Amino acid sequence: MKVIYDKGTDMLSIILRSGSVAESDEVRPGLILDYDRRGQLLSLELLDASEQVKAPQAVEFALAGAD
Repeated sequence: MKVIYDKGTDMLSIILRSGSVAESDEVRPGLILDYDRRGQLLSLELLDASEQVKAPQAVEFALAGAD
């Protein structure tokens, strides 16, 4: 998984897996989901991220169940 914040475009991308995007769906204004040809979710794109996420340039990871 890769998280990218582009300050110039104010877009936050969360890439879940590599692959070629076959279809994109804007599920609500500013939230775009990208799918491959098999319908698997590849990535999420959040437009105007600084208006929707506190500190989009900072990433915090949490592992549930990790010992």
